[in-house]
Formats: sequence, C-alpha cells, structure tokens
Amino acid sequence: MHNKKILTLIIAGALGVTGCNSDDNSPIITPTVELRVLETSDIHTNIMDYDYFKSKEDQTIGLARTASVIHAARTEADNHVLVDNGDLLQGSPMGDYMAKIKLEEWNGEHPAYKAMNTLDYAVGNIGNHEFNYGLDFLKQAVDGANFPYISANVFCKIDNCYDGKMKDQPLFSPYLIIEKQVTDTNGNNHTLKIGYIGFVPPQIEQWDRAHLNGKVYATGIVEAAEKYVPQMKAEGADVIIAIPHSGIGSTTAPADVSAENATYALTNVEGIDAIMFGHSHAIFPHASYADLPNTDIEKGLLNGVPSVMPGRWGDNLGIVDLTLTKTDGKWNVVDSRAESRPIYDGANKKH
Repeated sequence: MHNKKILTLIIAGALGVTGCNSDDNSPIITPTVELRVLETSDIHTNIMDYDYFKSKEDQTIGLARTASVIHAARTEADNHVLVDNGDLLQGSPMGDYMAKIKLEEWNGEHPAYKAMNTLDYAVGNIGNHEFNYGLDFLKQAVDGANFPYISANVFCKIDNCYDGKMKDQPLFSPYLIIEKQVTDTNGNNHTLKIGYIGFVPPQIEQWDRAHLNGKVYATGIVEAAEKYVPQMKAEGADVIIAIPHSGIGSTTAPADVSAENATYALTNVEGIDAIMFGHSHAIFPHASYADLPNTDIEKGLLNGVPSVMPGRWGDNLGIVDLTLTKTDGKWNVVDSRAESRPIYDGANKKH
C-alpha cells in the first residue's frame, strides 16, 4: 500500500496535478516553469569574428557570432535570461587600444558594451582581468553597460576606493534579486524572483597589485557565498544563480577558502540552484571531466548542481535549463540540464 501511494504521487507530479479541491473536486494544478539561463564568459574583447594578432577573420571566435547562438537558444525557450561572467575588457589588441586612450577622450561607451547592450543581459559579473587597467578605467567602462554588475568578494580597503564606496563596503552589489515575468507550461503568468551572485578569484590582490594595493581586498569565494546566499533566500529569492569567475578546482580539498578555482566547492553551499562559471577557458560539461567524483557530464551536473563553463573568446554559449514547480507557495528546481553550445562545428573537440 505504501508503494502504491508513492507511485500515485509520482504520477500526479508528472501530470502537474497534486490533488483535488475539496469543495468542487476540481484538480489543483501545480505550476511548472521552464527557465533557461544563458552565459557568455571570457570574451576578452573578442567582439568581432576577427583575429587581431593574425589580422584576418576567424569564424571560430567573437561575440558577434555568439549572438546568433544566443538568439537561436532563446527561440527554444519561453523563459530565458542572459548573464556574462567577466574577463570582458582585456585580452585582445582592441582591448589594449581602448585602455591606452585617455579617459577624457572617450566618446560614448566601450566597444564591448556597444555590442553587449544590444543583447539584453540581465546581469554581469566582474572577472579578474577587469582590474588590469586600474579602477578608474573599470568605472568608466562599466558605466557604459545598460545592465548591472555584481561581485560578492571584493571590498574597499580605504574610504572612496571606488565610485564613492567606503572602507569595507563592496565595490559592486554582492548580489541582486531581479523579478522576471515567466509563463508556466499551462500558459499562466508568474513573477519569479531570480537571485544572481558573482565572485572573482581573491588572487586579484596579487595579480593586479600595482592597481589595487592599499585600495581593495578580496575574501574567499566560498566564504562570500556562505555569507550572502542565506541572505538572498531570506530576501525571497526563488532561484539562485551563482556566477563565479572561477574554474572547477579541487574535488578532494574543496574547503580552501583562498582557492582561485572554487566552483566544485560552491556546489556544497546550500541554496545554489545553478552555477555559470568560467576563468579556465575550458568547457563543461565535457568528456574530459568524466572522472570527476559525483559528476554527470550527460546532464552537466557537479554534485547534482547544473553547471556550465563556455570556453573562451565567445566560442561557446553556456546553457542551463531549469524545471521549477511551485508547491505551497514555494518554487523548487525539480529537474535540470546544462550544455556548452559551440558557435562552430567541432568547437568542443579541442577542449
């Protein structure tokens, strides 16, 4: 009898029906929402499909080509959001050229944002290379973005270190909770509160010491997550998307608070529903990670958490698909899948 009850509940859940209204025997529908989260990362000012070092077109790279994959991926899902995971402003001769122009000579926004502002990003995360040209450059550049930035583990070491922020205040909002209007599988509308939280390797203090010494400090990625994720849940986030500019990292010693690569460790932080990561210029899910413990490369899961890393220079688009159902007024992720989708044939074969 016990097994029959369990089977009945499973079937009812699959049909989106949890029971009947006691007054009129009408079915109680459990809303189901399919949410697609898209990610770009490590563009490194490769906006066009052009190799500046070889002075010729390169069809395997460039945000201009990634944009086509973004548009296609959006047509496949009724509900979608797009995020960027940083390392945007440095990495090509075009990026270096922009950094050498005097700030007062800038005319309009940085070329990277002229492109990105056409793609409807929900949020951006700060990568370590965003600090390569100094805080003044960073401020003027991101001011040209028509989407907000987040970073949960970089703070002012002195008063007014960045954009009027005072000592011990974060340079950027540690996280944001943004309301998203979504449509469920029955065609009904809902408001989903999506929480976004971003991280950068704490090693920025060493890597960009010339620009940051005495001005900012960074805490550990997991340390920041354990502080802010519970706050996000308490503030009503229905789903939490972590955006660490950080590689997978250690699976045997994930508790290293100063780790540069801490994505695997983040999977152990309760409350995170999906991880859009980067920094390592690799691709996940990918067969090369098949031997990682508790890793499902078919569904793109790390410790059961859907996770994606979309290469570099725009050669892949990260995609996480979440299925959410609402029970007793609370949204829960009941299924998920991640993929890294190449912008050209054979992109994932070399990673």
